[in-house]
Amino acid sequence: MRLRRAITVGALLLMSASMTACGGDDDKGSGNSDGDGRTGASASGGKGGSGGAAGTKLPEASDMASIAYYLNQYGSCLDLTPGAEYDDSSLADHDPAWGDENMTRDAAWGIKERAVCRDNYDDSSTLLLLSDMKKFQTSMHAKNYGSILIGKDFAVAPGGTETSEDLKASGLVVLSCDAERKIPSGYKQEPAQVDGCVLTNYYAN
Repeated sequence: MRLRRAITVGALLLMSASMTACGGDDDKGSGNSDGDGRTGASASGGKGGSGGAAGTKLPEASDMASIAYYLNQYGSCLDLTPGAEYDDSSLADHDPAWGDENMTRDAAWGIKERAVCRDNYDDSSTLLLLSDMKKFQTSMHAKNYGSILIGKDFAVAPGGTETSEDLKASGLVVLSCDAERKIPSGYKQEPAQVDGCVLTNYYAN
């Protein structure tokens, strides 16, 4: 209903926008595999069971509908709801979303928009459309918010371990700003835009 309309509009807009923004033949794999021509967030990192290398090109999106559509290719992101509306709902009482709307109003976070969707495991995932990735990483580190999945210009806080597992194949990487978090050998670990944060393909539960 509301989600289907939002995804349809977002997908139609992105049919031209993503091709213009990404260009060339490198992004032919960014659409879905159903052959219907729809695209969500664009990515060129491919689908890999380890969650993608931290150094590959990250998925990017222009709006919330695009992020939701992209996540639905790997897991589930249903009933997309604006963050403030979700926070005032009865669901938030027992399944609160990541962060709050004060972050959206605080320019230091670099968050353009915040929304929440439900997965197939009855958990809520938080989606963040970012206007400034460096500001976001700076605040993550300064506020000691730990870790979150990121694309080029958006972030996703999975609702539970099952959805986190599903998203390992999405090309999203983990932004970790937790000095206490140890990343096992064999996983990618590269500097983020801010000292004290790293990008990794280690999805810790």
